[in-house]
Order: sequence, then structure tokens, then C-alpha cells
Amino acid sequence: MTRTLPIVIGAILLLVLVLFNTTYTVRFHELAVRTRFGELAGVERDAGLHFKAPFFVDQVTKLDTRLQLIDSPLETVMTADQQQVVVQAYLLWRIKNTDDAALKFYGAFRSIDEANRSLEQQLQGALRAIGSLSYADIVGAKSRIADAEKAILGDLKQADLAGIEPVSVGIAQVLLPPKATGAVLTRMGELQKAIALNEETRGNTEAEAIKAAARTQADIIRGFAEAWAQRIAARGDQEAARYYEEMAKHRDLATFLTWLDTLKAGMTGAATIFADTTRAPFHLLDLNAPTNADGIPMPTSSPIPPSIPSATPPIGPAPAAPEKNGAPKTSASNESNETASTES
Repeated sequence: MTRTLPIVIGAILLLVLVLFNTTYTVRFHELAVRTRFGELAGVERDAGLHFKAPFFVDQVTKLDTRLQLIDSPLETVMTADQQQVVVQAYLLWRIKNTDDAALKFYGAFRSIDEANRSLEQQLQGALRAIGSLSYADIVGAKSRIADAEKAILGDLKQADLAGIEPVSVGIAQVLLPPKATGAVLTRMGELQKAIALNEETRGNTEAEAIKAAARTQADIIRGFAEAWAQRIAARGDQEAARYYEEMAKHRDLATFLTWLDTLKAGMTGAATIFADTTRAPFHLLDLNAPTNADGIPMPTSSPIPPSIPSATPPIGPAPAAPEKNGAPKTSASNESNETASTES
């Protein structure tokens, strides 16, 4: 019993070792290249468990059939207009879907990593196609980057890439060297200033046109308003002429009504008025004021402003001649002006 157990365990281990060396699995996104004694023996694409000769007889290398992505190093390229740009591109590739292509790929590269290193160099060289474009074709509004990508992809497809199928090429970055960046920014600033100046000039021109149109419209409206005002004034004069004619027929009555309006305007509100009742229109407050033939009260003195001296000498008797004893004898007639104080 003690000898049987080690034999069984040894047999199991030997069986496991044999199975490990005689089987291999292929995943759905892989293919397996089998070699026998170092020579290519075939390609297995079916996913699942497969058998091979044990130990050193058969060797199996698995390759990924999915899309692979690589980035090129930053490459300085001189454009057609002698501008330096720093470009970086990317490449999507995969192994061609044929057994011959898989065997050729394995013979050339042995692994995916080795193929990536080789393709980086190929892609870096193909970036020279950017040199056929001008700087404006790369970064301008009418960029031709898509054409450059197609040209790079076409160059890679024409190259002998040993079972590799280039799928897509894209420009990942377009940079400027530091010196070129400063020059481009300066040039862009000048361009923006020129655009701003052009827009300002255009705006000033449009503003002047708007002002001229507004002035023309204002002159038209002003002329129309003045003509209309003259017509209204002329009509008013015509309407007022009738009243003036009536007032001319009854001049004293018109004057009396004017006095009443003036007195009414001056007596509004709470105020204390000191006035000379011998002058118009305050003579209306004097019940003893003389009246004319029509019964209208009349002022006893004419309204002469105190600041304007009277043009006629004062009325009164001449002074008497001096007597013999030297005492002069004078007689004067002083007119008394009644002054009324009214409080309203």
C-alpha cells in the first residue's frame, strides 16, 4: 500500500505534464502559429483546445488578431512654405486574415511588440508627407490634414509590411516650436488688429450714413413742423383779428377787463399788498375813483415807473418873490395821494 500511493501520484503528475505539453488553447481573438523542430508547421485559428507534439517537438506562438494602436514619436517637419511644425501620428493595424499572412508576419516579427517597434519607424518616415502642405493647409480654415492622412495610409499600404494590414492613420498633434509659436502669435495679433481696424472703419462709415439719414429726416420733420406752426399761427391771427376789432370798438371796456384780469391774478393766494390806488389796476379798489362817460372807473395818475424820470416838469405854482425884509415867502400846492393797504 505504501508503494502503490507514490506510483499513483507519480503517474498522475506524469499525465498532467504530458497533457500540458501536448495541448494548447486558442482564444477567439487569437491565432496560433505552430512550428515543428523550428520549422513553420501551420496556423490554428479556431478557438478552443488543440493538440500538439510534446516537449521540444512542436512549439506554439499565439498572436493577437485585434486592432493594434501605435503612436509615432514627435517628428519635426518642414512645410512647403518653410515653416517648422512638430507632428505626431497614430496608426491602427492588424494581422491580415489569411494563413500565409500570419506565417509571413511570424517569420518577420515573431511578436506583436516587435511589429509595433518596426511600424513606429515606418510611420515616422511616412510623416514626411506633411512637408508637401503649407502651414495654412495644416492649421487654417481649409485644412488638408485629411488628405495628408490618406497619403500616409497609402504609403504604408504600398510598403511590404509582412502580413500587416494598416487600417487607419490619424494626425494626433500638430505643434509649433517655441520660436515659431511666438512668431505665429505675433502675426495672429497683427491680423486681429487689422480685422478690428477694418470693422471699426466700416462701423464708422455706417454710423455716418445713419447720422446723415437722421439729419435729413430731422430737417424734413422740422420743416414740416415749422410750416404747420406758421399755418396755425396765421389761423390764430385770423381768429384773433375778430376779437381785436371788437376790442377796438369798445376800447375802454377791453381795458377795464384787462385791469380786472390783472387784479385777479395778483390777488390769488394769501398775501398782503401795499398799492397806490390812484394807479391802474389798483384804482378799482377805490370806491371813490372817478368814472368816465361809460361808467368805468379810471385811475387819477398815469403809471410812470419810478426808475424812468418824467419828461415833463412837476406841476405847481411858481415860488413867490422874496420880501424886502429878506424872509422868503413860498406857497406850494401838494397833491395828496391816497394809499390804501389791503389784506387779502
